[in-house]
Amino acid sequence: MTDLGHLAGWIGFGFGFGVAPPQLIRMIKTGKSNDVSLTTYVFLFIMMTGYLIHAIYISAPVFIASQIWGLAFNGTILIILVRRKLKYG
Repeated sequence: MTDLGHLAGWIGFGFGFGVAPPQLIRMIKTGKSNDVSLTTYVFLFIMMTGYLIHAIYISAPVFIASQIWGLAFNGTILIILVRRKLKYG
């Protein structure tokens, strides 16, 4: 059962790979981010940071990997949103 649980975690991680990249690619290609919520990404980043700290604490590789991946992409989106907010208001 443990192997099945680990497999399910890594499959979930694989699907999670596809969540943030399309938004990031769209923002970079179009240069538009007006309809993307800055508040959502701030809270998402805080949440993922907490999950990463917990994953490290419990030594859970699949969750460590997924949170690092998520923080990298969502952090990039957050940086773009903040820069555009500061530039355009």
